[in-house]
Parts: sequence; C-alpha cells; structure tokens
Amino acid sequence: MDKRSSWPLDPPKRNVKRYTQPVAIMDHPESQLQNLLFDEQTVRQKFVRKVYLILMAQLCVTLAFLSLFVFNEDVSGFAYDNPALFWLAFLVLFITMLIMLCFDDARRKTPINFVFLGVFTLAESFMLGIIASQFAPEEIFTAVAITAILCFALSLYAVQTKVDYTVMGGILIVCVLALLIFAIVVFIFPGHVMIMIYSCLGALLFSIYLVYDTQLMMGGKHKYSLSPEEYVFAALNLYLDIINLFMYILSMMASSRH
Repeated sequence: MDKRSSWPLDPPKRNVKRYTQPVAIMDHPESQLQNLLFDEQTVRQKFVRKVYLILMAQLCVTLAFLSLFVFNEDVSGFAYDNPALFWLAFLVLFITMLIMLCFDDARRKTPINFVFLGVFTLAESFMLGIIASQFAPEEIFTAVAITAILCFALSLYAVQTKVDYTVMGGILIVCVLALLIFAIVVFIFPGHVMIMIYSCLGALLFSIYLVYDTQLMMGGKHKYSLSPEEYVFAALNLYLDIINLFMYILSMMASSRH
C-alpha cells in the first residue's frame, strides 16, 4: 500500500513586494500535491490500459480454443480419447500459478512474466476447450454472450459504486472455501437441483470477485490497490474471474435442460 505524504495547510509566509518577480507555481505545496496526484493518476491510467490489453489478448486466445474444440470434431475427439492431456494441462496450470504466486520476478520481470502468463493462458484455454466440447455450440456462445454482458455491467458498477469491495478479501476467501465444501457435497449427493444451486452460488461469488479485482486494479479512493508493477497479476485475476463466471453460467444452462 502506498503512503501518502501530507503537506502543511498554509505555505510559509514571505515578504513579497508589489513589483517583485512572481513566485513559481511549484513553490506552493498545494500545487506540488496536485502535480503528484496527477502523476499518480497518469501512472494508474496507463496501468489499467495495459491490464485490459493483456486481458483482451488472453480472452481472444481462449475464444480461439473454444471455437477450435467446438467446431472441429477431430480436435475434440483426439482430446477426448487422450484424457491424460487434460491432466497434463492441469498440472502445467497449477505449477505456473504456484510459481507466479511465490516469486515476484515471475509476475513483474519482463519478459518472464509474459512467458508464464502465456503458458498459463494456453493451459487454461486447452482445458476449457475440452470441457466446452461436451456442450452444444449454441449453449457455448450463449454463455459467452451472457458472460460478456455481465462483465461489462459489473465493471461499470465497480467504477461507479461508492462501496469499497477491496476490504472484502478475507470474506471472499472464506466464501471460496465454503463453495469448495459445497462442491464436495454436490459430488457425493448429485442432483440437478443441487448443481443448479451450486452454479448460482459460484456465479454470484465470482461476480463479486470481478468487482473486487476491478477496484484493486483501479486504485483511487479504495483502501487497497495493486502496484502498477503487478499488471500481469491484475490481468490474471480478472481473467480467472471471467473464466469461472463463464463456467458457472454454462453449468447453469446445462442444468436447466434437465
């Protein structure tokens, strides 16, 4: 978290005669503070643009994989006949995520951070493509459209609302753990109603997570914010929120068929 410097309320008094040279603007603490805030806003705006550009690239790769697996039966059939590929992708995904969480250079140092992010995105897209191939194409792209509309609306809400969601990190972690426990219950006692409830709760949770991560990225008046050096990590957080939201919406649509 950044520490904000404080300025005295009134600048030191000076003996100024009527026709002396004007005092430079930067001599006033208020002007220096305004300039500092302007610099912070400029850095934050560049950070946000970079994050969204990276996120768009990730989503384009994922959409390409979805289209490949949904419309090409040879590709989906090969992946279905070789389930080890799915678990290999999961292992790569897990290791990559672990490295990025544990080592700052893996998230901040260029080009290492982009290499890890690219590997993670490819592994996630491959797994998502295999899962999506089990659904009808119209269900896939309906879920994509609903997810896109929800993400746009939630992002606008995150920017406009006066509620600070960045203080809810601990609560959200507890909710994720509770959702995992409920997933185990659903696995033991399967049923369409249970799956629908689980999917709705998951979609709600990751909708809140999307607002939370968006406010962390935006900074401003929120209590907590990400460092501008964490642009890869910020993009990864938003990407995972969107992917999870998409999967839960897809699960809701599949449950509603029965």
